[in-house]
Amino acid sequence: MIANEIPAVVARELGVRPAQVEATSKLLDEGNTVPFIARYRKEATGELDEEKIRAVEERVQYLRNFIKRQEEILASIAEQGKLTPELEAAVKAAGKLQELEDLYLPFRPKKRTRAQIARERGLEPLAAQMLAQELTAGDPLAVAAAYVDEEKGVATAEDALAGARDIVAETASERADIRAMIRKQLWTAGEIATTLAVAEAEGQEFLNYREYREPVRRIPSHRILAVNRGERKAVLKVELSTAHDANIDMIGRMVVSRPSIFTDCLRAAVADGYKRLLFPSLEREVRNLLTENAEKQAIRVFGLNLRQLLLAAPLASHTVMGLDPGYRTGCKMAVVSPTGAVLATATLYVTASDNQRRQAAAMVLEAVRRHGVSLVSIGNGTASYETEEFVAGLIAEHGLAVRYLIVNEAGASVYSASKLAKDELPGLDVSLRGAVSIARRVQDPLAELVKIDPQSIGVGQYQHDVDQKSLGGALANVVESCVNHVGVELNTASVELLTYVAGINAAVAKNIVARRDEGGPFADRGQLLKVPRLGQATFTQCAGFLRLAGGANPLDNTPVHPESYRLAESILARLGFAVGDLADKEKLGRLQSRLPQADTAALAKELGAGEPTVRDILAALAKPGRDPREELPPPLTRKNIVKLSDLAVGAVVKGTVHNVTDFGVFVDIGVKTNGLVHRSELSDKPFRHPLDVVAVGDIIDCLILGVDEARGRISLSLKKAKGK
Repeated sequence: MIANEIPAVVARELGVRPAQVEATSKLLDEGNTVPFIARYRKEATGELDEEKIRAVEERVQYLRNFIKRQEEILASIAEQGKLTPELEAAVKAAGKLQELEDLYLPFRPKKRTRAQIARERGLEPLAAQMLAQELTAGDPLAVAAAYVDEEKGVATAEDALAGARDIVAETASERADIRAMIRKQLWTAGEIATTLAVAEAEGQEFLNYREYREPVRRIPSHRILAVNRGERKAVLKVELSTAHDANIDMIGRMVVSRPSIFTDCLRAAVADGYKRLLFPSLEREVRNLLTENAEKQAIRVFGLNLRQLLLAAPLASHTVMGLDPGYRTGCKMAVVSPTGAVLATATLYVTASDNQRRQAAAMVLEAVRRHGVSLVSIGNGTASYETEEFVAGLIAEHGLAVRYLIVNEAGASVYSASKLAKDELPGLDVSLRGAVSIARRVQDPLAELVKIDPQSIGVGQYQHDVDQKSLGGALANVVESCVNHVGVELNTASVELLTYVAGINAAVAKNIVARRDEGGPFADRGQLLKVPRLGQATFTQCAGFLRLAGGANPLDNTPVHPESYRLAESILARLGFAVGDLADKEKLGRLQSRLPQADTAALAKELGAGEPTVRDILAALAKPGRDPREELPPPLTRKNIVKLSDLAVGAVVKGTVHNVTDFGVFVDIGVKTNGLVHRSELSDKPFRHPLDVVAVGDIIDCLILGVDEARGRISLSLKKAKGK
């Protein structure tokens, strides 16, 4: 492969045109960010979305590295004086990195293997005689006797034969065609087999794997990660099971081409090489690839779940009481205004004595009435159920016009102890900051959750068992995508939120906030250019994603990029309006009624602009200041609690999807334990992954299949509920 073939190869893989790949690669090479390219360079990329752009970025980089590796391998073999025209052609024809490395393996510098030691002892010619298989009569030991050399450490003919067999064993194990054959065999017929390495009492968590085996080609990713965890904890013994004798026979038929006096030696060398070198190497390779693919899937699922959580509809108009439940240290309470300001804090003891519960009730009622609390946000950690009982009881007893919801509190403690939390809430004890976070994350999930390391937000599967660097990079991309999809209010955004805006790094984000603190609110996007270290290139990347409500130019409160302001003004003029009309409610209403009739193609042609850009501008003009999350259904809130014993098999209940995994969906149905909808109970229609059916935050109706109070398990069905 050569560099100019990359666009065609990537285009074929991704189902796009080579010109789209070329344009996207060029934009990326020029330093443009993925969100900027996806939103503001649609004409160049042919309207590729972020997912496709990231796929182009990944594949192009892989193939560039592949070509570089090809060149390195050819140079290395040539330097050794072993590059033949046939080998060069094979290296250049390789389409995968694995093929490339298989071809290079015999020439790769190695530490002193048994075969290398034998070569140093002058036994390579004997190994070559063995492999030539030309001698049909005689005694192998007699031939080997010619290579006895005590000074080189070859004391006997048997030593010479043993050394030659080591060379043959390594040579056969490193043959690219043999490796490819056995690799295919392991993938098609191999099995992952596990047994308990400890007593059952010590391995309770992994009892499902005490005598488990599953074909390599069918084992799902979540089981790979579970098996790996068991092995890492020394609870499971894991092996790749295959028909070893049959594999050795296959290799033998490839190596032994005709009868000779060395046939038995060759077969012994093949068996030794397979057991000692080839199979262990390919077993590691297969298991590593299984793990790599499983980690990619786990990271993908985590990313999709995180995206849904970050883009959850904000409940911005509420005064919220956040409750961070606890037993011994009490339940931490924080009342937060609709703008996120902390109005009151306290510690409640709702699981202690009757007197303390009465005191806690009085404090909550006083806070609700004084501050007009309309929503209570309860963390889902320790003592969550008891806290929920307490809140539901108060609502029922006093007829409060308040609803509550259970919030995933993952990461709240991480935030509480962070420097950021200390800077944001300097006068607040660390134990109370978590309650503030729990309250704010229902008012604006995106703005609050970006303050927390994405890996600490518990909406994944086996997130601690995957490569943390890959996970961190993928989740950072998800957060960046969500932040830029929604847009950021320039005059109120935190440093952490600004850091995820396209083109803005941590230093520039701090400079933006410092400029805002010192010089007052920004009046227009153009003032960003006065921020230290924010030059024209950064401005181009970030400006369209920053909003200014009430700014001098109404276009500053839309996704229209400053580079397109003149085009937006021309579009408005063609429709009989001006930019100032966007700030006039009556005129905006008339514009909104006119926009659906606008001819996008005709406007684009008349104004010499691209249709995608004109279409986006029309959509932005229709709803200046629009938050795309407002169109999503609000979270499910409750007024009363349900006990596990109240659940009846066959009843249909409403719940909120809390997490989606490969094997099923966890749903909060208002009891202490989340119910599980196994993937087999999700839908009668075929689907590849549970995420094809539901997403985190979805409100769904489920039929109760079973309740196991002793084990705290609830089995649910989505498909049977639909039939009710």
